[in-house]
Amino acid sequence: MAVDLPSLYAIVDAGQAARHGWTVPDLAAAYFDGGARLVQLRAPGVASGVIDGWCDAVVARAAGYGAAVIVNDRADVARMSGAAGVHLGQDDLPVEDARRVVGESAVVGLSTHTADQVGDALARPVTYVAVGPVYATGTKDTGHRPVGLRFVRTAAERAAATPVVAIGGITLERAPEVLAAGAVAVAVIGDLLAGGRPSARAQAYVDRLSK
Repeated sequence: MAVDLPSLYAIVDAGQAARHGWTVPDLAAAYFDGGARLVQLRAPGVASGVIDGWCDAVVARAAGYGAAVIVNDRADVARMSGAAGVHLGQDDLPVEDARRVVGESAVVGLSTHTADQVGDALARPVTYVAVGPVYATGTKDTGHRPVGLRFVRTAAERAAATPVVAIGGITLERAPEVLAAGAVAVAVIGDLLAGGRPSARAQAYVDRLSK
């Protein structure tokens, strides 16, 4: 299932947002202001009612920018909020079940960490395959060792028309080489908060990756 993804895939992690003094909706809006047009809302362990409110607010703000919102893990929340789709991990709802919840036209992404997982993902109705962590990352404990650029390149070649999104330890300086390895987009959490000006940081990514 082919789809055009912007080169910057900004992730708003609720824990990271709070640690940097941001609410989830305001941080998402800062990324939209900076030019991000694809934002994922990630809030593990947060109560459903809170996530519902955040998603409604972020989806409403996204509309004014022509941006898309992806919800991590929660296909039900994505459907109810009118988000563009859902991103799944290996231990989350199966892709086929999530697809039934969000609909055939919605975005469904799946995280992969090994060659076997990439192959399995490509046999399912996914919109994109996420691979990583590309580099070591302290943002979240993935339980997996860095896969490196060679893995990104191999996954992209294998995926063919299915977009590959790279995640894990990606910085503004590293992002171009990740795209050069074959990723369609880079998913970034922590580095977008570097310097304390997330809107400007998002703009820097958009500018650099458009060259």
